[in-house]
Amino acid sequence: MAVDELLDEHEQGERVREWIRQNAFGVIAGIAVALALVYGYGKWQDHLQAKRIATGEAYAAINDSIAAGDLEKARTLAASFGLDDGIYGTLVALDLASAQVGAGDTDAAIATLSAIDDGEPTLSAVVARRLAVLLVDAGRTDEALAALGDADDAGSLEVRGDAEYAAGRPEQARDAYAAALAVLDEAAVTQRHLLEIKLIDAGGTPDRSEEQAP
Repeated sequence: MAVDELLDEHEQGERVREWIRQNAFGVIAGIAVALALVYGYGKWQDHLQAKRIATGEAYAAINDSIAAGDLEKARTLAASFGLDDGIYGTLVALDLASAQVGAGDTDAAIATLSAIDDGEPTLSAVVARRLAVLLVDAGRTDEALAALGDADDAGSLEVRGDAEYAAGRPEQARDAYAAALAVLDEAAVTQRHLLEIKLIDAGGTPDRSEEQAP
């Protein structure tokens, strides 16, 4: 090996050692931070898993109380569990409200569903519809309409029509029923027939032009 090559290798080695001396603290600190992040992420995942398990167990305990007919215990557990705690909280509220209606306590069911301030977004329309139905049955039609908001799916529009009809506003009821029929899935034959009956009762006439078309 030539002397020049040996000198080049020696010089390169010195440069490496000098870089390490100058940057050792930063390298070590970076490694420490990386290890801390990995450890922290692992602990956070463990925490989330433990929370998911605890939430599932709490949901099961509430459902057991509902199945046993102990709605007061279920209500107490639900209150401590939190009715606005994601999908489990929303499902708890729906299950409890259904049981309360079955027990003849509509006011309690309304209170249960009204307590959901920030539930699971994918179930918000279901909660609003069920709450609106209970409010219509209780004669609180304006509150029912407020609960529905601007929802424009077939189910919500049907309940809106029910609320308007119950409030003595048949024209608005006809508009809502007609709008529900317009967006209703054609495969939902039973619901379509029911909507047509409601529309007729409100003084409207179902549009059967599509049914008569060849």
